[in-house]
Amino acid sequence: MKFVSIIIGSKSDYEVMQECGATLEKFGVPYELIVSSAHRSPERTKDYVKAAEAKGAQVFIAAAGMAAHLAGALAATTTKPVLGVPMASGELKGEDALLSTVMMPAGMPVGTVAIGKAGATNAAYLAIQIMALQDDELKVKLQEDRIAKAKKVELDSSEIEVIL
Repeated sequence: MKFVSIIIGSKSDYEVMQECGATLEKFGVPYELIVSSAHRSPERTKDYVKAAEAKGAQVFIAAAGMAAHLAGALAATTTKPVLGVPMASGELKGEDALLSTVMMPAGMPVGTVAIGKAGATNAAYLAIQIMALQDDELKVKLQEDRIAKAKKVELDSSEIEVIL
């Protein structure tokens, strides 16, 4: 079975990352979600990535705050796409996590999205887009979602617009 793997660095990231899971569910994309840390449980993280790959994980999403090395640890362990969601925490409110996630060495890419809930949602959308490269049903669902979003903008405008 093909699925998306979501790994969060701590339980405190769960509330934000529920947005990621909800988006995947909306498109019917199966996912797993675990808590594992690049620093506190590096062997668990490595073992999980290998096991998830063997079960069919197609994309990994890593959410972590502060030093945020989780996405990099995943990228070092797998050749599957890794998407990083920086979490707002600590004194720098996620800017440190953003830089830690985006500043990977050449040849170890991590696709990095926005800090927090918008990033959680966009990570799910990116994972779906990656999987849709080989899944026409997902591709159609994405196209329908874009059409619905455009119609919503038109509806919102029609409720308030003033045109001469």
